[in-house]
Amino acid sequence: MSLPPPTIPRCYRHPDREGGRSCTRCGKPACSECLVQATVGSHCLDCAKAARPDVNTRVKLASSRVLAPVTYGLIAANVGLFLVMGLADPAAWRGRITPIHGQLGLSRSLLQYGAINVDGSAMDPHGWYRLVTSGFIHFGFLHIAMNMLLLFQLGMLLERTLGATRTAAVYFASLLAGSFGVVLMANDGLTGGASGAVFGLMACAAVGMHRRGINIFSTGIGTTLLLNLVLTFTISGISIGGHLGGAIGGAICGWVLLAPGWKPTPKWAGWAVCAAVALVSLGGAVALGW
Repeated sequence: MSLPPPTIPRCYRHPDREGGRSCTRCGKPACSECLVQATVGSHCLDCAKAARPDVNTRVKLASSRVLAPVTYGLIAANVGLFLVMGLADPAAWRGRITPIHGQLGLSRSLLQYGAINVDGSAMDPHGWYRLVTSGFIHFGFLHIAMNMLLLFQLGMLLERTLGATRTAAVYFASLLAGSFGVVLMANDGLTGGASGAVFGLMACAAVGMHRRGINIFSTGIGTTLLLNLVLTFTISGISIGGHLGGAIGGAICGWVLLAPGWKPTPKWAGWAVCAAVALVSLGGAVALGW
């Protein structure tokens, strides 16, 4: 007695084609054109479509991959100004002080008396814009490279937690707090750099982790903050007032903005604390530098 020839399964979408394999999800036979590689095995086109997230979920996933616009924007602003300064005077790339540094940098004496022209007259006294512009100038490649590396790491961390606008608020509040620290400590040397604002982001992240029960020294944040504080007090030429002022401003913002879920704060409180830090810092710097 002869056995009937084996039945060859046919593709569920193309009956004229042999279905060499089956969907590992529903078991339907399918040709190679109608199978999609999955994490485990292969899925038919119907199962692959059913497994796709809905539109809202896909939008959220896409948004999570979008990168932090404030972080990249701040890096672009700092690097762009550094390149412009170097093109105007290559000495800026070598860490030398150039006329542009003198126009945009910060010191208490500059706020009080302004720069001195060749004829002895004061140029641009009370240049309050320096409280902000000083946070975007750098002295050499190493200076900007270190600041931008930390800005990238901390900005990506905070912007995905706080969102773009609140991260920007913390950054500029910390920048002004750092400028206030420079003026408060009566630093007559020319000061510049994003480190005050970066210290603010670092302190904001550290305080937020602490409030949520995380030991910051079990993460890279605690070690980085401690190391940078040690360098601030041991290396000459670093603005102690700028670093401490920015860190204090960022820590105050982080205490409210990154409150734990079981001790929530209203949304307006986050904006209020950033505005308060910025305004107190601005007012204090103006009062001392007048």
